[in-house]
Amino acid sequence: MHRLIACLFTLCLAFAAAAEEPQVSVVHAGKLVDVVNGKVLKDQMIVITGERITEVRPWGKVPEGAVVTDWSDMTVLPGLMDMHTHLADAGQSASVLAPLELTAAESVLQGVEHARVTLMAGFTTVRDVGVWRAFNDVALRDAINKGIIIGPRMAVVGAYVTVPGGAGDITGQAFDVEIPKDLRFGVVRSPAEVRERVRTLIQHGATFIKTLATGAVLTSGTHVGAQELSEEELRAAVEEAANYNVYVTSHAHGAAGIKAAVRAGVRSIEHGSLIDDEAIELMAKHGTWLVADIYNGDYIDEVGRADGWGDEILAKNEATTERQREGFRKAHAAGVNIAYGTDSGVYPHGDNGKQFVYMVRYGMSEMEAIRSATLSGAELLGWDADVGSIDSGKFADMVAVKGDPLKDISVLEHVDAVMKGGRVVKPAVK
Repeated sequence: MHRLIACLFTLCLAFAAAAEEPQVSVVHAGKLVDVVNGKVLKDQMIVITGERITEVRPWGKVPEGAVVTDWSDMTVLPGLMDMHTHLADAGQSASVLAPLELTAAESVLQGVEHARVTLMAGFTTVRDVGVWRAFNDVALRDAINKGIIIGPRMAVVGAYVTVPGGAGDITGQAFDVEIPKDLRFGVVRSPAEVRERVRTLIQHGATFIKTLATGAVLTSGTHVGAQELSEEELRAAVEEAANYNVYVTSHAHGAAGIKAAVRAGVRSIEHGSLIDDEAIELMAKHGTWLVADIYNGDYIDEVGRADGWGDEILAKNEATTERQREGFRKAHAAGVNIAYGTDSGVYPHGDNGKQFVYMVRYGMSEMEAIRSATLSGAELLGWDADVGSIDSGKFADMVAVKGDPLKDISVLEHVDAVMKGGRVVKPAVK
């Protein structure tokens, strides 16, 4: 009897150990885009244990018991990365007061769908650069990380850090209308308030800080070229965030605001629409990243005009679109670090891949455009040990397309299959 009990106990331990062992799986890649070395490898085996890649080698004997994902007739790339999204908010509309039309619950529930369609579009990691209702993005990220909903890996800011009436504030209402506190959480009036707000945002889950250095195209009553946060305030944000090993990015259209933000030490400039040669030189010198939404202008012009987004917005968009694209071309030629970012939420989520064509049109090679949305995004985030390429030790985040993106980059507008963390979330249709 004692021997039988001992045997049963041993068997239970063995079953428990087996249950704890992560699943081994394999992806058979017909072509694999190696973004690190800038080349394409043929007929590759990607071995995955649990969520992470353990080996990449030429196709051969499959490990015993491994589940095989057959993408042998497709091109496989690292999961795509969008460094400028707004998932946890309602989309842009003709109403300048649209953030007031939804409750916090309604807006975060919309974010659930935005996260899903973004992942299905092949974007397995995003940097979410701001929400109107404070910490909706934190809640969305946490729900994804807990497996409650599906969506990309998210870096989040919690709220915009902006001046009163600035690019990240609610504007356009009557002067005596009171805006709810959570919609103006990041409004600051001094370097001291900047520091306090940065601390609070980080303590409540922000993984980086978003400052708004200039006016905005889509915020009523602001001027895109006008600097809003001072260099002293921007530097206060950078210094305070650094105490927590957190970096700062800055929305900046106008050249003066761009240069002030770079001198203050921000990690990236968002938009950069009116960038000048001096700002480009400064960014290249400091290693500051540029995240420019160069597809967005066409969408705003077409849909904004059709839907009546307002003369002010349309005029600002018209004044910045081509200048932004020319600045992008010049920044790329000057060797400025560039990461892929689209401002999704202004246009429909899930259409993130539409910017690839524009990046190639305005100076990048196809491989450079792909790198901007993979390895470069990971470097900007500081997550390059975990994502950004298909390499041993990294999360098994990847996409597959039936075409060849190095010959026709537009195939990335509609990916055929998506894997996140070793799990196929969008199977290929044969």
